[in-house]
Amino acid sequence: MVRRCRQERQGQPGHIMGREVKRMKRQIVCFGDSNTHGYCARTGGRFDEGERWCCLLQESLGEGYHVVEEGLSGRTTCFPDPLYEGLSGLAYLPPCLMSHEPVDLLVIMLGTNDTKERFGASAACIGLGLKRLVDKARAVTECWRDGKANILVVTPQNIDRRYLETEVAATMGHGCAEKSEELGAEFARVAELCGCHYLDANQVLTALPNQIDYMHLTLEGHRQLAEALARKIRSLF
Repeated sequence: MVRRCRQERQGQPGHIMGREVKRMKRQIVCFGDSNTHGYCARTGGRFDEGERWCCLLQESLGEGYHVVEEGLSGRTTCFPDPLYEGLSGLAYLPPCLMSHEPVDLLVIMLGTNDTKERFGASAACIGLGLKRLVDKARAVTECWRDGKANILVVTPQNIDRRYLETEVAATMGHGCAEKSEELGAEFARVAELCGCHYLDANQVLTALPNQIDYMHLTLEGHRQLAEALARKIRSLF
């Protein structure tokens, strides 16, 4: 029994009394914030299963994959929020990965909330926060199917500067859009340094953020992101 489980964790078929055991699906964990959770700015609720990018990604990749949604509104890379508990990705990531093991790929799309004025973090510091998160994920060796981390870093869509004209500006603060525009270079640098795969959502999305808070994906944005990620992930296996 132990030998069979080890074979399945490594993605190899095993046998039980002459019966072949099917290969486990590739486990893709998508770790992010409200744009991974599927927040809908129009309703204040959540897009449904036929609209969220994680669900669309699952549909596109097909039966050989299992896509796990791990999105939490307000989540940061590593910064504890003084107003709300449990939003630091750093603290939650290890148990998250272990609960979904064996993991074949971790997709990280964070950084938007890190730009909030109350954190006082520059784009460079947010990049260091991402590196700390990546290092933490790599250290959880027991969660990876073959013991080797496999991570895809995604730079989120930039915040439109018109967010300052909306209600969210009161809690986001100033300078968020400008910092978000600098994250691509910082995150690409971290991905290269840490040996991660990389995708910049700003390079694949033609759909603009919604016209309500100017920072959350629209339905079309979810669709385009899912398509881009499906192409990227297929190229990795």
